[in-house]
Amino acid sequence: MLYYLFQYLDATYDLPGAGVFQFITFRAAMALISSLVICLLFGKKLIDLLQRKQVGETVRDLGLGGQKEKAGTPTMGGLIILMGILIPTLLFAKLDNIYIVLLLITTVWMGTVGFTDDYIKVFRKNKKGLPGKFKVIGQVGLGLIVGGILYFNDNVTIKERQAPGIALEQADGTRIQKLPVYSAEEKSLKTTIPFFKNNELDYEALVGLFGEKAKKYAWIIFIPIVIFIITAVSNGANLTDGIDGLATGTSAIIGVTLGVFAYVSGSIIFADYLNIMYIPLTGEMVVFIAAFVGACIGFLWYNTHPAQVFMGDTGSLAIGGIIAVFAIAIRKELLIPILCGIFLVENLSVVLQVSYFKYTKKKFGEGRRIFLMSPLHHHYQKKGYHESKIVTRFWIVGIFLAVLTFVTLKLR
Repeated sequence: MLYYLFQYLDATYDLPGAGVFQFITFRAAMALISSLVICLLFGKKLIDLLQRKQVGETVRDLGLGGQKEKAGTPTMGGLIILMGILIPTLLFAKLDNIYIVLLLITTVWMGTVGFTDDYIKVFRKNKKGLPGKFKVIGQVGLGLIVGGILYFNDNVTIKERQAPGIALEQADGTRIQKLPVYSAEEKSLKTTIPFFKNNELDYEALVGLFGEKAKKYAWIIFIPIVIFIITAVSNGANLTDGIDGLATGTSAIIGVTLGVFAYVSGSIIFADYLNIMYIPLTGEMVVFIAAFVGACIGFLWYNTHPAQVFMGDTGSLAIGGIIAVFAIAIRKELLIPILCGIFLVENLSVVLQVSYFKYTKKKFGEGRRIFLMSPLHHHYQKKGYHESKIVTRFWIVGIFLAVLTFVTLKLR
């Protein structure tokens, strides 16, 4: 909203300083700062309100240290994160940008699904919360919306590089920069494959194996892939939210990485220099992801051990959905196994534990376990590690994975 206001003031009254709102970096910085301020100022008030309403977490006795102290800690704190994302985005982003609209839909949609689950647990006193099938329906529904918009909307395009930018030296010794030559904007289902030189995969080409006419049905492959990614990442974030600060800090690291990728993908200069796909309009997503990172860090102020509030499914499902949709929008979804490695391992630990338990129970008559407990962070708790040590080490691994993701820009 402020973008349009200052654009009007700059164009109509030539107001000094109003033009700074044209710069994505400035608006991203303002979104980050605003998000932090909102979380810090209003977070405490919301926590106090949740305590008065007795919106406390019911903690099962899993034989882990410190559980008794956590009983009664306010949950549904994900509302702080949602507020820290939505308000700065509405203030500083271009609201007619298709990617911003998509991310706002994702935030509200998954936040609502998570809020419903928390509401049933807290106010209806049903520990199971929203039945799993309804969560899946919510995730599939979002996948259909996101996949449909990315496939059918005419504003979702890429530009193919036809000639790289070069520096030319004139006779007088001065140097001029010749910009790269790109094709006109075109619809495409190309995405990035890490570690390969000609690192693009075209989903349409997969369908094209059945003939040229089959390419118009590429959505049959693309949309299910989008649904799978959203479901996997949102569930991974949900499982990671098991100890104080783990999901929040890990998500902030992922958010910073995605923000850099969005910025370089939306800049014709950086896209040419790094020889990556140039995706018009994606630079605006930096404003959103800055608010996202600010909200995660702001929430971490209250969520570090010992946590004053838990995000609940309200926050974790929204965080996972946002990360998934953001990565798909900037055509970096195949980097998710690396960048979101923490979420992936947490997911796999549960799948392996349950599968192995069922297999051994059927074969030997008694269930056996791979881990002392799943998800993986609980395994280390069972081994006697303190929560803070587990969280810090997971963050370190998350930073390593983020750096490795950056490396894929040039290592091919």
